[in-house]
Amino acid sequence: MAQPAVTYDQVISELQARHFKPVYYLMGDEPYYIDKICDWIAENVLQPEERDFNQTVLFGSDVNASQIVDAAKRYPMMSEYQVLIVKEAQNIKNTEPLEKYFKQPMASTILVLCHKNGKIDGRKQAYTKTIREAGVLFESIKLKENALPAFIENYLKA
Repeated sequence: MAQPAVTYDQVISELQARHFKPVYYLMGDEPYYIDKICDWIAENVLQPEERDFNQTVLFGSDVNASQIVDAAKRYPMMSEYQVLIVKEAQNIKNTEPLEKYFKQPMASTILVLCHKNGKIDGRKQAYTKTIREAGVLFESIKLKENALPAFIENYLKA
């Protein structure tokens, strides 16, 4: 049975209510919503004075999965949460350590993985299942041309 898709509005409303999940895996062909969610987390979860020690931005092409897990297992310093943002998550090789982490994520860490211009390989169903169990698996689908007028109208109203 397929899981219902999580929408942008659902994710943002949960975040605004400060109901944080330990893992946010943001993927898809449309980078707009991935960036919006990532930016909201980066700007609003921690207070400005907490960010120096508790907010880290990594790039998937520069680190491996084990380094991400090591960073995610740290405890926050003088804060309730630590935020770990991994951009270009599509470049991470050997995701097995991440899959193990997703089974028992740190409650004090908010791990955000931004996987743009694609999605997780469809053959990795166990991997996507562990992500859903750990937190949020969000897919940002590219808008079709006939949906653009409604999107623009809603955007301008907001």
